[in-house]
Amino acid sequence: MSTEQMQDARAALIALRTEVGKAVVGNDAAVTGLILALLCRGHVLLEGVPGVAKTLLVRALAASLDLKTTRVQFTPDLMPGDVTGSIVYDAHSGEFSFREGPVFTNLLLADEINRTPPKTQSSLLEAMEERQVSIDGVSRPLPDPFVVIATQNPVEYEGTYPLPEAQLDRFLLKLTMPAPSREDEIGILWRHVQGFDPRNLAAAGVRPVAGAAELAAAREAVAKVTVGPEVIGYVVDLCRATRELPAVRIGVSPRGATALLAVTRAWAWLSGRDYATPDDVKALARPALRHRLDVRPEAELEGVTSDGVLDRVLASVPVPR
Repeated sequence: MSTEQMQDARAALIALRTEVGKAVVGNDAAVTGLILALLCRGHVLLEGVPGVAKTLLVRALAASLDLKTTRVQFTPDLMPGDVTGSIVYDAHSGEFSFREGPVFTNLLLADEINRTPPKTQSSLLEAMEERQVSIDGVSRPLPDPFVVIATQNPVEYEGTYPLPEAQLDRFLLKLTMPAPSREDEIGILWRHVQGFDPRNLAAAGVRPVAGAAELAAAREAVAKVTVGPEVIGYVVDLCRATRELPAVRIGVSPRGATALLAVTRAWAWLSGRDYATPDDVKALARPALRHRLDVRPEAELEGVTSDGVLDRVLASVPVPR
């Protein structure tokens, strides 16, 4: 891949921020996290209270990508076959055939994933990990790229089913979307006064600026980002430190360490460098690791959170220089 192709791929992915910004005010960190997930072929859990534009953010990203996208509203009565597809009988031909479910796409928006029972949640496990779906003994590959972006509400527990640890660990990043600042909220209202319709992103000027070719070129460039032994050692030390704290029942697994390393390299490349630094690791530690920590219930009663544990770890583990 030439230097020009690499620069074009980086420019296209950076342009995603501008396109998404036509529909969503603020939340630059969440937009960057979604771009990093695309670079790493990883999945994202997007958490925030209702009304902070989680779904709009993903829809705007989908509209900015020349990729096939599908949205599934997860509900208590959703069945696994509604996600993966099922075998159906064709009365005209007298034969059974496979009808693809919405999971056969490039970008799957799993809206309110914690509102569906564990059986349906688990239907995504094979798709997220193996990039395939097995129905009736036949494995069917999913398109490439394939990324799941799932949203969930962190405060409304009635009628919800918490995601099991095994599924949480399949997500590359957990991004949080806080309430907007006063300035951003004023900007949101001004857009609506000027006629912005969140259901019509095309009218807002959101257009595809990147596609599969740019993603493939970008991923090839990310794979060439240099990682020194001190950076790898720092990633391992951070993850091991989470396993030694008394407030934590289950610390970060080796899969979490590989996830942190992957997004570190992607962030370095997106920042215009061909090498990763310990500061890159620190910048991505919280979104890459927060959902992989299981804080003990007694510690949670005392106000201990995953982000608090990571703040403590980041402050105590020496940064290589």
